[in-house]
Amino acid sequence: MAAVDKPGGQEAGENNPAPSLDNCAHASSVRLVSLPERLDDRGSLIVIEGGSEIQFAIKRAFFFYDVPSGATRGGHAHRTLQEFFLALSGSFSIMTDDGVNRNRHLLDNPSLGLHVGPMNWVELRDFSVGSVCLVLASTQYDETDYYREYGEFLRAKANAS
Repeated sequence: MAAVDKPGGQEAGENNPAPSLDNCAHASSVRLVSLPERLDDRGSLIVIEGGSEIQFAIKRAFFFYDVPSGATRGGHAHRTLQEFFLALSGSFSIMTDDGVNRNRHLLDNPSLGLHVGPMNWVELRDFSVGSVCLVLASTQYDETDYYREYGEFLRAKANAS
């Protein structure tokens, strides 16, 4: 298992700023994306628009909450669907697997999202009490877009190479 991912795959800092939104999302990638926050004395505001902050038109949104301690969500991959995950409250980890590399991504701030392109196995775990996960999706629900068996997913990846 790899270390917790940071924007751009490395620690952001003075010599390594977080990537711009222009180069964050590619259909086959998994990337952390820093969302612009607008702060004032009334609080914080984050705006997300399809084709702008995220690189696809939003066709579906869903969220989950009150996930029991120790529970895992996801456990599947998509053939064509792209997703954008946000921790609106609390924190959780997203494990991604492209058939070769496995990575753990911690979402614990609503201004940080994870773009997951198609053909990536995804599992969500380590939910904190009170966490809320929002998922923005590029298509409406289609059961035929899912790989629900990991072996089938790996075979599809091998056949695509």
